[in-house]
Amino acid sequence: MAAPTDTKSRIQDIDINVKSRKRTTGIVGLNLLLDGGFPPGTLVMIYGTPLSGVDLAAQQFWKAEGGEEGTFFVNDGDVEVGMIDASELHPEMYLPQMAGGRIVVDSLSTIVLKYGIDGALKFLRLAREEMKTRGGNLLGIVYTGIHSPMEMTKLMRAADVVIEFKTTIQQSEIERTLCVHKIRNAAAPQRLLPFIITDKGIEASTTSRVV
Repeated sequence: MAAPTDTKSRIQDIDINVKSRKRTTGIVGLNLLLDGGFPPGTLVMIYGTPLSGVDLAAQQFWKAEGGEEGTFFVNDGDVEVGMIDASELHPEMYLPQMAGGRIVVDSLSTIVLKYGIDGALKFLRLAREEMKTRGGNLLGIVYTGIHSPMEMTKLMRAADVVIEFKTTIQQSEIERTLCVHKIRNAAAPQRLLPFIITDKGIEASTTSRVV
C-alpha cells in the first residue's frame, strides 16, 4: 500500500531538513556567503584586531533576529545587560551556564593568556561536544598580534569555521573585508566579503556574486 511508504518518506524528509538547518550569523551578506549561516553543532572562530569589528560581529550573532536564547561570556571587556561576567570564571565553568544555541566567548584570547593554549584547547573540546549535543554554535573571538603562530595554528585547527576580519588602508580610504578560511567538511568561499561599520553594526555587501 502507498500510505506506509509516504509516511516513511515524510519522516525522513523532516529529519534531513532539521539536521541541515543553519543558524543565521546576524550579518545578511555573511549568511549568503555561507549558504544560510553557521552549520549547527560547530565552533566558530573569528579573528582580527580590536578595531576590526570582531566584537560587533559577535554581538550581532548573539542578538540575531528570531528570539532564540543565547549566552554571551565576557572575560576582558565591558559587561552589558544580559551578558555574563566571566572574568573570574575558569573556562570549564562556562559549560553549566550555557543557555540557548548562540554562545559567544569574548574572548578566547584571554583564556589562552590566563590558562595557556592547552587549557583553551581543552575548553574547546568540551564546548564542541556540548554544541553537538544541543545543535548550537559557539563563537569565540581571537585578537591578532598577541599570540604566537603556533597558538594561532592550534586554535584554527580546533575550530570548525574560521573567519578573518581584515582591515587595509588604500590611499585615503579604509577597506574592510571578511575572509572565510575554513568550514569543516565543506569548501570555503573563494572571495572576500566587503563590509562597513555603521552606527547599527556591521553591514556586509550582498551585491556581488558568491562563488
